[in-house]
Amino acid sequence: MDVIKVSDVWKKFRIYHDRGLTLKEKILFRNRNKFEDRWVLKGINLNIKKGETVGLIGENGSGKSTLLKLLTKIIYPNRGQIEIYGKVSSLLELGAGFHPDMTGRENIYTNASIFGLTKSEIDKKLDDIIAFSELEEFIDNPVRTYSSGMYMRLAFSVAINVEPDILLIDEILAVGDANFQKKCFDKLKEFKKINTTIVIVTHDLGSVEKLCDKAVWVHEGVIQDNGEPKKVVDAYLQFMNQKREDIVEREYSKEEQERSPKSEELEEIRPGEAQPEQSMINNQCEQRWGSREVEIIDVRMINENSETKHFFTCGEKVTIQISYKKHKDMDEYVFGIGIFNQDGISCYGTNTCIDKIKINKINLQGTVEFIIEELLLVEGRYSLDVAIHAEDGRAYDYYRNVYEFEIGSTIKDVGICRLKHEWNIM
Repeated sequence: MDVIKVSDVWKKFRIYHDRGLTLKEKILFRNRNKFEDRWVLKGINLNIKKGETVGLIGENGSGKSTLLKLLTKIIYPNRGQIEIYGKVSSLLELGAGFHPDMTGRENIYTNASIFGLTKSEIDKKLDDIIAFSELEEFIDNPVRTYSSGMYMRLAFSVAINVEPDILLIDEILAVGDANFQKKCFDKLKEFKKINTTIVIVTHDLGSVEKLCDKAVWVHEGVIQDNGEPKKVVDAYLQFMNQKREDIVEREYSKEEQERSPKSEELEEIRPGEAQPEQSMINNQCEQRWGSREVEIIDVRMINENSETKHFFTCGEKVTIQISYKKHKDMDEYVFGIGIFNQDGISCYGTNTCIDKIKINKINLQGTVEFIIEELLLVEGRYSLDVAIHAEDGRAYDYYRNVYEFEIGSTIKDVGICRLKHEWNIM
């Protein structure tokens, strides 16, 4: 049985650019009263069955909190219809319905009465509400003296003790310490067992996968995906990774354009030196040293499509290209790379000597490729060191932090790298 039915719901808000507040301002500054109608929800259709736990996910401003407010009937749609069957309890904003000058105890009575409980019913539940909130010693203090976590404890305690048929929660569980959050989730699991319908707006995607029966991804006012939590969360994470990739590539593209030497600077380059307009690296850098008998003139990281990138997904095939120019013949050449995370911790490093590749001769100018079949770094920001040196370690050209890149992943493991593994349960 469907206890929530949302049928072709549209909702808009009128946004004033510079609205006159008084009658005088409205008359004298009529041009200030310009506005635009912004559609926040566009034709939402959603059915939620009795006993289902549904997670609403999406970017900030996507419309998911507006949808939750429509379900509580705090606001109403411009078009469409919402049908709700059962007693509703909601937690939308921290301390909503609380009076700051009243004590916690007084606010329990006020807040619970809003949910439809009589005084005698509240009297019976008062001790349970206070006990769950863990605010016994503060319950007779004005709530204006409460921290945000204490506000949340009291609000959640009241909401769950009115024994709702439908519980609506908007990100409020992100407030509070780890122990109380666990206590809240345990309580939500109890509600699931007694067939209470729960709708949660959250950015905690792990909780959506663990707790919810269904996930709904809202994007720019429409439902982008709806169904099994892991499938929807993975699709959402892939979308966010792509968006992050676009931002990262724009940032680095801008930085590289700013670093490119101007035409008047080219005259200062010594004869035979690589042309800087073709290089992505800075020749004047405190993090670079060596004799320059062999010189690094360019470093790039490319994907399988031979595109230069600064954003990769965990497990993607990546090639590091090191372009060089030889100014003097040497007896030996060693090419090396090092990858470091944003804390400066070495994630991986190797060179041709370690890999038992002996190089006694190279071209005047060329490129060395280091191919990584699966770049199994966890999500985060990294930097790359590259070097050309002799076997005894004497640097021809060593360049630290020559290239920065980011890794995105739909897998939320922790550490430095992702180890290929499997579980065998005996």
